[in-house]
Amino acid sequence: MNFIPKISLLLLFILSSFHSSAQKKDDYKKSIDSLIQNTTNPVFNGVVLISQNGKIVYSKTKGYSNFETKKSLTLDSQFEIMSLTRQITAALILKEVEKGKIDLHTPIKKYLPNLKQTWADTITIHQLLNHSHGITDLQKPLLFKPGSDFKYGNEGYPILGQILESVSKKSYSELASNLFKKLKMNNTFCYSNDKDRNLVTGYMNNSGTLEKEENNLISPYKVPSSGLISTVNDLLIWNNNLHKGKILKPESYKLMTSYTIKNQHNFFGKEKEGYGYGLRIIEKEPIKYFGHTGLGNGFSAVNLYFPESDVSLIVLENQMPEDSNLFYASEFKIKNILFKSDLLNKK
Repeated sequence: MNFIPKISLLLLFILSSFHSSAQKKDDYKKSIDSLIQNTTNPVFNGVVLISQNGKIVYSKTKGYSNFETKKSLTLDSQFEIMSLTRQITAALILKEVEKGKIDLHTPIKKYLPNLKQTWADTITIHQLLNHSHGITDLQKPLLFKPGSDFKYGNEGYPILGQILESVSKKSYSELASNLFKKLKMNNTFCYSNDKDRNLVTGYMNNSGTLEKEENNLISPYKVPSSGLISTVNDLLIWNNNLHKGKILKPESYKLMTSYTIKNQHNFFGKEKEGYGYGLRIIEKEPIKYFGHTGLGNGFSAVNLYFPESDVSLIVLENQMPEDSNLFYASEFKIKNILFKSDLLNKK
């Protein structure tokens, strides 16, 4: 006689458990919402996007693309992505490797015979890609023997841009634009003074006071290192193609995501982690992932990819704290919220 009520109770329990599980899985959204609405310094001003299995599961904008006009940010707002540029330059290099035009372990003098520096006979493309080259200034002696140490800096990737142009007989801008067109990254392009399109304004944040960044540090020479403009949506397209074998052959991707050198970066923890080609390979945090940061000109950028759960976290801000202790403050907290969520469980 009690058979039907028992079934009803069972169904109620199952539905309740399902709702509770779904609610728990979405807890990270509420935590991130709360974080980016926080008014403590530094106030978040940017765009957050999270995807799983190639589909957006969370996106949010907060603040202005220009504080003077009070124009609001959107998911298609275009930011300077600074050092996130380097993984794209690295992929372009590896595509030339696949064509047989570049050997990663041949001294760069072969590709740039007009280089007068003696280190051109020693430094390899591999060392430029993973910052183990030792160049701190083109006119100064090397900081260390190439391949023996790591020094993150801005000198290696502009040279990689010159090598790309030398072997392909095309400009860096043309090579990059052709790739973006193929991938349908329609809002990504190389920065130039006469082509800013809808680029948002960058600001320096000094204890909560925002000052417009007037001096753009990107010269044509530095574009392969820090000169790309993009959006969170386009960077998701990039992740979905790069990490799923649609840009590089498996052996090239393995080279990009392997390492022979390590370096410590505060955003990625207190221990030294591997540095591949324009990507950091993080193995000592709770979950393995690949990622990189970008900073400068009043912009902050983070792009992370978690291969075991096929999750991307992309955060772009058009503000940069004056206080180095606050670099990537919101991004760091968002990353840690994800670590505690069910989203990063294995598929």
